[in-house]
Amino acid sequence: MANRNDVTVRMATQNDLSLLRDLSISTFQATFGEQNTPEDMDSYVTENFSEEQLGREISDPLATFLIAEQPGKAVGYAKLQAGNPAGCVTGREPIELVRLYVVSESIGGGIGSRLMQEAIDRAASQGYKTLWLGVWEHNPRAQRFYQRWGFEHVGSHIFQLGSDAQTDLILQKHLFAHSPE
Repeated sequence: MANRNDVTVRMATQNDLSLLRDLSISTFQATFGEQNTPEDMDSYVTENFSEEQLGREISDPLATFLIAEQPGKAVGYAKLQAGNPAGCVTGREPIELVRLYVVSESIGGGIGSRLMQEAIDRAASQGYKTLWLGVWEHNPRAQRFYQRWGFEHVGSHIFQLGSDAQTDLILQKHLFAHSPE
């Protein structure tokens, strides 16, 4: 199992598109596959995690992709996206943490915390004052992780997974360099 002491975090580039695609698909399916239909999962993955789609996202000047690596292997990534906060986000100068994905075998090894701290540091250094995100109402492990980091529930919105309209809880946090550990 990876631990965050042997993990580096770097900015992703266009050269990382196949890596991001593979990480996105494997982590998304491992996390949500058992609770959703194969058809809905395939629809979502095909639409959102193609190299073409990820290439558009990584080219967006308002997006930041961070890749966590241990020697010889990528173990997760995070995506920050400025602009268009959910209506219930009340914090000043918000940026969204769109994704924070860690490979299954590294969950619990501090990789998520390392990515979260890096995302907070990057957002704060760019002048953002609030970090917000959506988390599936049926993902209590992720909800507990975000609560430990000081995120507070401020609302909800619909997350469309294929043909299934699901509810995501919207959480926000005022930015400052803080680790829950």
